[in-house]
Amino acid sequence: MNKYYEYKKCSTCRKGKKYIEDKGINLEVIDMVEEPPSEYELKDIVSKADNYEIDDFFNKRGKVFKDLGLKEKLDTMSFDEKIKLLSSDGMLIKRPMLVTESAVILGFKEEEYDAVLNN
Repeated sequence: MNKYYEYKKCSTCRKGKKYIEDKGINLEVIDMVEEPPSEYELKDIVSKADNYEIDDFFNKRGKVFKDLGLKEKLDTMSFDEKIKLLSSDGMLIKRPMLVTESAVILGFKEEEYDAVLNN
């Protein structure tokens, strides 16, 4: 089952979800703010994401990221510290996040969704 992590107020998330649903592809939609992925889930997701590093999962333009001063702190944090932080607040995670059996896509780009979902 494809999992789609979104923030309901995010227009990019709504656009991406509609794009997938219009193709008739089933999704398990998860509100990442109300139900952020657990540390265990995030470790699994990051391990599938061959095209991303752990730092790519942070919503670097978000208010929470800036309020916590993470730009200066990320380089000194361990992998486990980053996972724990990401799982503590869904607003820290780049969105939307599409997770399939074999791939992870952060953000929404039609060509990337097509490449993963049409396999």
